[in-house]
Amino acid sequence: MNESLQLVCARCGQLNRVPRARVTDAARCGRCKQALIAHHPVTLDDSNFSRFVSRNELPVVVDFWAPWCGPCKMMAPFFERAAQAFHGRAILAKLDTDSAPASAQAHGIRSIPTLIVFDHGRESARQAGALDAARLRTFIEQALARGTPA
Repeated sequence: MNESLQLVCARCGQLNRVPRARVTDAARCGRCKQALIAHHPVTLDDSNFSRFVSRNELPVVVDFWAPWCGPCKMMAPFFERAAQAFHGRAILAKLDTDSAPASAQAHGIRSIPTLIVFDHGRESARQAGALDAARLRTFIEQALARGTPA
């Protein structure tokens, strides 16, 4: 097992190497000094989406959503709590499909909310539709247990 992980800073895009044993510590970006793994979902857009999901060595769970979507708003607090619960095991991120249509289109988002789990840049799980807290947690747990398909 590799003794360190590569993590992309959501703020500046810098690739950082973090010792695996310290991934849950308050690791900071070497360039901008922001936390590398937040206790809340990070915001992605068309400019940082591809690099963020492909270069992070922790799985990235992306919530494709829109501000006008009722089910998206209903699921938002559950997703926020999941970011805390999976801290150090996965990075949770949100992508507003209205503001980032290229990324949404590239991943075939046809309905929102849609969750996609990326492992080393490859889609490993997908779920369309809002989930309650328990089902969201189960979805993420199962996706992390499966990992990237061979």
